[in-house]
Amino acid sequence: MPAPTRPSPPPLRVDTRRVVLVGAVLWAAALVVVLLLPVDAVWVWTCVCGLVLAVLGLALMRWQGQR
Repeated sequence: MPAPTRPSPPPLRVDTRRVVLVGAVLWAAALVVVLLLPVDAVWVWTCVCGLVLAVLGLALMRWQGQR
């Protein structure tokens, strides 16, 4: 039988909306940089998908009521 351990600390309270918004801003900045550089279209679509997922994440959080 394992020895008793300390209890787990309580979970941190994180503003997930702010985290997703920061990620969306970073994806938008990356999209601007990628559009200014002559790169493969895969990078453009990667940035666009990142933005779309951020918007979907915000919509899902709003729908679940986790403001």
